[in-house]
Amino acid sequence: MMLSEFFELIQFLFVVTFTTFLFNCVEYDILFANRAVNHTGPGQNPLDRNKVTLPDAILPSQQCTENIQENSWIIFLLIMAAIFWIYRLIKVFCNILSYWEIRQFYIKALKIRMDELCNFTWQEVQDRLISLQREQQMCIHKKELTELDIYHRILRFKNYMVAMVNKSLLPVHLQLPLLGNIVFLTQGLKYNFELLLFWGPGSLFQNKWNLHPKYKRAGNRLELAQQLSRVILLMGVANLLLCPFILVWQVLYAFFSYTEVIRREPGSLGARRWSLYGRLYLRHFNELNHELHGRLGRGYKPTSKYMNSFTAPLMSVLAKNVAFFSGSVLAVLIALTVYDEDVLTVQHILTAITVLGVVITITRSFIPDEHMVWCPEQLLQCVLAHIHYMPDHWRGHANKGETRDEVAQLFQYKAVFILEELLSPIVTPFVLIFLLRNKSLEIIDFFRNFTVEVVGVGDICSFAQMDIRRHGNPMWMSEGRTEASVYQQAENGKTELSLMHFTIKNPRWQPPQDSSMFISHLKEKVQQDAQAGPSTQLLLSGAPLCTSLLSNESGSGPDNLLASVLAHPVLTASGLPGRDRGFVQPSTAASAAASVLASLSASQLHPHPHPGRSRSLNPLPSARHSDSPLYLSDRTVIDSMSNSDMRFRSNTLLSEFSSAEMSLHAIYMHEVHQQSSQPQRTSGHGQNPVPMREIHTNTGAPHTHSVHSVVGLPGPSTLGGWKEEEEEEDDDDEGEEEIVNGSTLQQDGRSSC
Repeated sequence: MMLSEFFELIQFLFVVTFTTFLFNCVEYDILFANRAVNHTGPGQNPLDRNKVTLPDAILPSQQCTENIQENSWIIFLLIMAAIFWIYRLIKVFCNILSYWEIRQFYIKALKIRMDELCNFTWQEVQDRLISLQREQQMCIHKKELTELDIYHRILRFKNYMVAMVNKSLLPVHLQLPLLGNIVFLTQGLKYNFELLLFWGPGSLFQNKWNLHPKYKRAGNRLELAQQLSRVILLMGVANLLLCPFILVWQVLYAFFSYTEVIRREPGSLGARRWSLYGRLYLRHFNELNHELHGRLGRGYKPTSKYMNSFTAPLMSVLAKNVAFFSGSVLAVLIALTVYDEDVLTVQHILTAITVLGVVITITRSFIPDEHMVWCPEQLLQCVLAHIHYMPDHWRGHANKGETRDEVAQLFQYKAVFILEELLSPIVTPFVLIFLLRNKSLEIIDFFRNFTVEVVGVGDICSFAQMDIRRHGNPMWMSEGRTEASVYQQAENGKTELSLMHFTIKNPRWQPPQDSSMFISHLKEKVQQDAQAGPSTQLLLSGAPLCTSLLSNESGSGPDNLLASVLAHPVLTASGLPGRDRGFVQPSTAASAAASVLASLSASQLHPHPHPGRSRSLNPLPSARHSDSPLYLSDRTVIDSMSNSDMRFRSNTLLSEFSSAEMSLHAIYMHEVHQQSSQPQRTSGHGQNPVPMREIHTNTGAPHTHSVHSVVGLPGPSTLGGWKEEEEEEDDDDEGEEEIVNGSTLQQDGRSSC
């Protein structure tokens, strides 16, 4: 982490210095041979007198300095860059001190040496942290820390962002002429949101864990909304004034970062990545970065296959012909080059070869595979198994262009990502001034209504407590167990799915009573639906055919299991006979998923007496802890391994099977939700949330004291660069530092395996 931030400083310094050198210290007339060079001197080869060397194109240092001093704009930009670099240097120095404290905490308190850290899973680190609290009472306000307390500290601000995206509070949907509805959320815009709301000077939080008291009272909400509106206006004007400088930096950073990649792999621009909006829309409450990265990583291939299943016949015909003409010219140039290498000395011949190669690579990406057969509905179900969230109106419309466009908002081209980041300095000021300002009152109400104080943790987003009674949705199996109004409900089953995900990832965590009742109700319904579903053996017997149907090359147990559950309804509906040549009753994905989940529960109650045999009959792990509220178990798998293999394979295998179990729950819960909401299905991203408004509620949450609200003030805009990597959320990667009773409690998501 320290080395990464150090090289970020070096990168910024290099980009500024190298760009200044290119603009002021290079003689381009000589470099482009527009002006002759005559080398004369004793011993000089006559043939080399007119040969241009690199030093000939570089101006003397004195002349280079004079060129810089004569250009006032260059001097101004260098001063701005120096100020920002010094600011970054101070911030890096403060981070290094924090990182050193984290290092000492791991070594001395958690007894984890740095050379062993990469071999520890997050669960192991978390267990040591909980044990340390029992021994040394780091947090003086409570005797024991729970897994949820730790997640709340690390993800305090991130849970707010996930909730605001879930309630459609952030203005990231733009209506543009010709383009229609688009989603625009970039690093720069996200930075401004967080600066205004969380950690900027005068922001909503008075420190890292508490809101300012004035935002916790409902009496002055209109005054606070006007104040927030003025702050957003100032922030937007500041972004507008800094727009030229940020835009120059964005262009330079993109040029130095992607030019070589595009030259080497032109098709890389056609690759896809999860958008920043998609990462917030699909994120569970209380989901750490490494957990989200792993889940979306598993969903990358299925989503790519779904997006590639759409073909444009007109574009395909044009691409084939452009590739033919470009390939013909390129073939001639290559043949001439092979015949006589002097052809390369012809002006612009290398440029022509390079451009033609890029054109051919790009056009081939528009030509579909003629021999591949796709099943859009099953592919979209496979995508759902990993991303866990899907609007209702996608069901039954997987082959529609509108559905594909909405998936593309979550899973964008890398070229679109680069273009959005380049346009971000221009668009961000207008989003702040004309869109975010109009939501000032809604933001004030949101933070007041959905902020709770937890003993030993501080102020957190109430949605992050995954309280079914307070934020459950009746259409997601919470009917009769929730008191939430439409305004208080999380959209798209976010509360219910987040609760299941957190419980599976942390099987020792004891949920509150309302959440435990929800889980018990889910288990009962699973057992009921499993009675009408196919047996697990029948599902697994068709795994190869199901895997082929979904075009899934992976042969791992969890992937084959998911393929069987997703494709079994298609195979039974088609009338294909089973392995015993008998007719198999048609079934749904819900009953197939319920059958597997019920078998997990049965394996927990009746463990196999023969470990070696249980591995072949039951590919799913059984319960890790006997008191686990769900069905996850690793005993069967671990018992079937030798001692030498267990330490090497168990962590990876358990992680894969726990992810498969959550995927089964996501499929099952979506199917049940569809059945319950069939008469009132709506369009749009899930349910349309009602406008944010003031509410007064007395429904408390476990371990909470009061309901609060917040509002924020802006800070200076950033001139820093942006990164293409998916680990861009440095605020979570670094964790959140909590110093209580002389001890530091902080966790870096990147230290997890």
